[in-house]
Amino acid sequence: MSTILMASQQDPVDLWRDSLAKEMPELEFRAYPDVGDPGDIDYALVYWAPHGLIASLPNVRAVFSIAAGCDHVLADPQLPPHLPIVRMVDDYLAAMMAEYALYGVLHFHRDMHYYRQEQLAARWSRAWPLYTPDTAVGILGLGAIGGDCARKLGALGFQVHGWSRGPKKMDGVTCHHGPDGLLEMAGQCRYLVCVLPLTSETQGIINSELIAAMPQGGYIINIARGGHQVDEDLLAALDSGHLGGIFLDVYNQEPLPPEHPYWRHDKVWITPHVAGELVPRSCAKSVAANIRRFEAGAPVPDLFDKSRGY
Repeated sequence: MSTILMASQQDPVDLWRDSLAKEMPELEFRAYPDVGDPGDIDYALVYWAPHGLIASLPNVRAVFSIAAGCDHVLADPQLPPHLPIVRMVDDYLAAMMAEYALYGVLHFHRDMHYYRQEQLAARWSRAWPLYTPDTAVGILGLGAIGGDCARKLGALGFQVHGWSRGPKKMDGVTCHHGPDGLLEMAGQCRYLVCVLPLTSETQGIINSELIAAMPQGGYIINIARGGHQVDEDLLAALDSGHLGGIFLDVYNQEPLPPEHPYWRHDKVWITPHVAGELVPRSCAKSVAANIRRFEAGAPVPDLFDKSRGY
């Protein structure tokens, strides 16, 4: 019988225990700090686990990330360098992220930001809507989540563009790639949605150069990682009027400090990193399936690739 140790300060331990028991009843579940004998632990299921915890498990075979990204795992300076890390790939997570992306685009597209200000001023006034088939949305990142966002925005009638590091093809999406393709896409899109993994290549990708390439009055929705955005460049573009607004779920510092300008800026809409939640009843299926692959010596499709950074 294998044993998994869960370590997270924010995820529902009881729901994970129950969900994994349904999917894999033979798996023993432990929750940090009740580790028991560290030598018993075969797998670690973590989100921002205490540094050094994974290294203290002498027989651990793999680390499962309780997040779409693995930056929280890699932040541990004592992480054993050759230990496999399994990304959380879950259809329901992708669906939630796509819901948020659609909401962010439609919020601006249907002038809800404008109507909120008019409501607070008790003014009855109307804005003239844009014609959706003439309006382009760009998706930064065309993986599982970005692909779902692109398909659903396309179903609403938007012109959909997508950007990735290397060439891709996707039905109904105008695909761009590489540094030149990034600015080429930005120049055509009223809305940009970021769902990229955070790597050394994508760090600070939402910067003054990208923003300047966008049409005047464009909008940015970031539901990926705060490290993708340069806060000073976003604020400068909002204040100059080049950007009409931004919708952010992620930040360079989380929780967002109370003194940060985003809190009170009238062109900024923020939520506390909630665009996609990992629901245990769905994600436990993926975890159990990948543990069985490890046990059988079979290939694990969702492994983190350190050379690519995702």
